[in-house]
Amino acid sequence: MGIVTDIVLPVALAFIMFALGLGLTFADFARVARQPRDFLIGAASQLILLPAIAWLLVSVWSLPPELALGVMIIAAAPGGVTSNILTALARGDVALSISLTAVISLVCVITIPLIVVFAHDRLMGTAATGDISVAKTAISVFVIVTVPVSIGLMVRHFADRFARRFEPSARHISTVLFVIVLGGAIYQERGNVVTYFAQAGLVTLALNITMMGLAYGIARLFASGPRQRIAITMECGLQNGTLAIAVAALLFGGGLVAVPAATYSLIMFATALIYVAIARKSVRPD
Repeated sequence: MGIVTDIVLPVALAFIMFALGLGLTFADFARVARQPRDFLIGAASQLILLPAIAWLLVSVWSLPPELALGVMIIAAAPGGVTSNILTALARGDVALSISLTAVISLVCVITIPLIVVFAHDRLMGTAATGDISVAKTAISVFVIVTVPVSIGLMVRHFADRFARRFEPSARHISTVLFVIVLGGAIYQERGNVVTYFAQAGLVTLALNITMMGLAYGIARLFASGPRQRIAITMECGLQNGTLAIAVAALLFGGGLVAVPAATYSLIMFATALIYVAIARKSVRPD
């Protein structure tokens, strides 16, 4: 696992985040100021409500501490490029989806360390020290998330034609890398896959369905329209599984802690595609 954890996983994640940056423009961030209501609803749901629901679930669910910590890690992860793609497929507000992905991917340099260290302290029964301190975790997330996204954003800004040509290929490569990372995490624990899925599958399914349902309900009450509701629901249901697996592997050596990220990553595609089929019937094509 050494070379995978130390080299392959960080490089794969860095490229995936770079590809995300290629698809961003400064207008995506400016849009937040122009249309703050829908963004704030989505951001609050993902940054506050999602970890709170995850904490409630792991508090009442009988789980090994490592699995519970893994659930909190996937809940702390931002959305990924997949949420933007599936939002478009569901006829949702893609601009809102991209804005949420962009901003929360940058904000997670603060939120992930706080949530992970908080969860570790309470679930593992020991104070977070050394490699899992807030400061060191923040530095790790900054290097593998914020820096690549920022580089991709700069490339898009200063070399727009190249970025537009390369972005589709980068997205395909990112998909392949995600499959490799997810497959590697499952292969590493292949002898325990059935047991782990039995332990973590139900709680991650509960987290996914509960969060998508709550996000949908909140967006139905407060968002500006059905397309915005779709985007917010997708963002809250589709997490960056690669980042969650990377955090679990880099900070805790993978193993049980990485299992919820793997099971969630598999489950979220199934539930998202079901939602896409339902959402497309409620929104007319442009």
